[in-house]
Amino acid sequence: MLLSLVISDQVAAQTDFTVERTENIIEISADGNDYRLEICIPEMIRVRMAGINGFQPPEDWMVTMRSWPSVKYTFSENDSACFIETERLKVIVTKSPFHVSFYNSAGKILNSDIDEKSSMQYADENPICTKMLLAGEHFFGFGERMDFIDQLGKRVELNVGRGRGYSHEVGAYNILESNYSPIPFFMSTRGYGIFFHNAWKTTWDMGNTSAGRYTFSAGGGELDYYFILGPALTDIIEKYTALTGTTPLLPRYAMGLHVGTYSGGTWCYEHLTSQEYVVELARTFRRLGIPLDILHLDSTWRIFGKISGKGGTSFEWRMPGFPDPQALFDSLYAQDINAVGLHIRPRIDNGNFRNLRDQAQEAGVTYPENGEPGELINYFEDDAVDWWWENGLKPLAEMGCKFVKIDEGSAFGHKANESDMAGPQGEDIGKLHNLFPVAYARAPYKKFQEYTGVRGMNHAREGYAGIQRYPFIFAGDWPSEWQYFAPVIRGGINISLSGVGAWTHCMGGFEHVADPELYIRWCQFGMFSPIAMLFGMEHPHYKEPWNYGEEALQIFTRYDKLRYRLIPYLYSNFYQMYLTGKPVMQALVLQYPDDRNTYSIDDQYFFGDDFLVCPVTVKAAKTRALYLPKGVWYDYFTGEKTEGGRYINVTTPLDKLPLYVKAGAIIPMQPDMNYVGEKPLDLVTLDIYPAGTSSFGLYDDDGLSLEYKNGNYAITRITCTGKDKATEIVINTPEGNYRVPERSWLMKIHAADKPEKVSVNNIRAEESEGQWSYDEEGILWVGIGADISLPVTVIIDHE
Repeated sequence: MLLSLVISDQVAAQTDFTVERTENIIEISADGNDYRLEICIPEMIRVRMAGINGFQPPEDWMVTMRSWPSVKYTFSENDSACFIETERLKVIVTKSPFHVSFYNSAGKILNSDIDEKSSMQYADENPICTKMLLAGEHFFGFGERMDFIDQLGKRVELNVGRGRGYSHEVGAYNILESNYSPIPFFMSTRGYGIFFHNAWKTTWDMGNTSAGRYTFSAGGGELDYYFILGPALTDIIEKYTALTGTTPLLPRYAMGLHVGTYSGGTWCYEHLTSQEYVVELARTFRRLGIPLDILHLDSTWRIFGKISGKGGTSFEWRMPGFPDPQALFDSLYAQDINAVGLHIRPRIDNGNFRNLRDQAQEAGVTYPENGEPGELINYFEDDAVDWWWENGLKPLAEMGCKFVKIDEGSAFGHKANESDMAGPQGEDIGKLHNLFPVAYARAPYKKFQEYTGVRGMNHAREGYAGIQRYPFIFAGDWPSEWQYFAPVIRGGINISLSGVGAWTHCMGGFEHVADPELYIRWCQFGMFSPIAMLFGMEHPHYKEPWNYGEEALQIFTRYDKLRYRLIPYLYSNFYQMYLTGKPVMQALVLQYPDDRNTYSIDDQYFFGDDFLVCPVTVKAAKTRALYLPKGVWYDYFTGEKTEGGRYINVTTPLDKLPLYVKAGAIIPMQPDMNYVGEKPLDLVTLDIYPAGTSSFGLYDDDGLSLEYKNGNYAITRITCTGKDKATEIVINTPEGNYRVPERSWLMKIHAADKPEKVSVNNIRAEESEGQWSYDEEGILWVGIGADISLPVTVIIDHE
């Protein structure tokens, strides 16, 4: 028998209950409704209830996996229920009232509809699903939420847009309403996730109205969700991103610092913009030795449109500030900036010389508004995107523009920031509004990638399910005030829990002049974010570090240099994110889901698998309390060793970001560089914290092309194993088709005491000859020359 389940004898056999099975799909008719269960993989089942117009056709924006291989399962039924079993899941479909329950293979209940006729329904054609809220459940995900990490007991509305109110303070700056990138997906601590496959505005009552149930509903569309078994949260994210797409690799230089500029003049100071300002900005970074790779020119590089003003994109350079844009690009690339980009908005407008709005409307490539040609490019249609590229972006790409920062992804059907236009309206807009930022991001990402032949890259402010395929996304326009610093951290943790891992924010805040202390603290966090981006708008006090005093400049430079040294570690973690969806920025609950202390921690996170980052978010704080999960932890800057499983209180001098490393970590580092590619990676330092058995896969490829998707990469597996009184470290031969350049290795091993003997490939290394050394801080240094072919085995004996 599938499960030991007691079903009431009073449930009568259903005369109108029918089942038809075709391969992985089970069609059910019950109580006058049509349902469809699709077994995607043994751990994932799609559940659908047809609306008044039947089942909806496939869509192209959220889900990328639409066909599945055959899955082995068993099916049986009796008068009361149907029983479906895969090797990982057991599903019971109760016939009257119709509801679905999910169990793991051991028979433990994971999730169930409420035992009522209304568990799945359409109310005024709007889908609603109500489920039991089981004991011990906590909920994580929902996109870039700035309010809470654990959404148990909360009511959440997901619809792309900024908060709205009569002033910015209770509108755009409202952390409770912020919806720059909502994702209709969550994970439960019971070991499952649900992706509500619906593009309309959705509402989630996660036990707010009733402690024993939760509901999710939409303003239209189909009742259609994917149930995803973990049981680990990382397993759920892996399956969700297999469904909606993983994050492709960015160019390696995208791991470096990104800087945005208003070219010397933001709003109301546009007349001050100049290409000389931009060139000098890059020159200053280089002169001060502040590593930098990517520069983008924000809105004021172009004239504002004749019709929509700041809200439209004319694609015409502002004069007289930019008399020779080609020379601007040439000058920046001559300074070894790896990529230069430009800011755009989705509304197209007329300029002084090119009436692109008129041309676009005549060509029929704008989305209609009120029955007339509109001003938003119809990014849903390939022909429109082709026209937009040829007439708008391609001329810029020919000068040297390599990417765009796309703003106002919420403008479809909503009023934009700097425009009185509300965009398209009508019956279809509700189902397209949330998909628009995905289509908008896809267009330039694909076009630049096709044109340049290298990996695409976006700066996108808004997103929805699937946005991770067109990286990256940034956190929007949060002011440089202490009250918004912690919510931005929370937003990064939440969006990473939602399958979107290539994320960033404006270091120091975007609007207003930052308090220098806030600026320093925010930039420390920024350097340990998946993408590091510096940008702000207040004139003339922009966000460059020299504007905040000598101390800020020194601290900023120190952390920027540290980030660049960590690029081999960071890039390897980005590759793992591409493979599995596991984010670079990880909530503590992701690694420690059984530790209830992690459920509400929203101001600490993992950077990759091994760094625990604990930003200081309180002004003038001399200390902060932080939580160390079970295990042994090292203060990264002092080397102090601490036992976890408890809260600790640490001092927080301004120049120190509380940063801990997990025992067992192996962290590859590169030499100092002012930009990615400045030097060959011919020396890798391995920062090793021995504990039990651990490993790290150092990822290498050409850093630029799409050949990694064809297997042209290599992974060098480094292992560390404790054996009695000895430690064995092995650098294995790289595996893969990419030829790794010859390199030397320097091991930095955090040892408890000075070893008695060190051997390399069974040959004793001599301290007297400088082959190894042990310093007063308890660090053992072992050098491995480039003339030693891999694999290399180092054994450290302590007696």
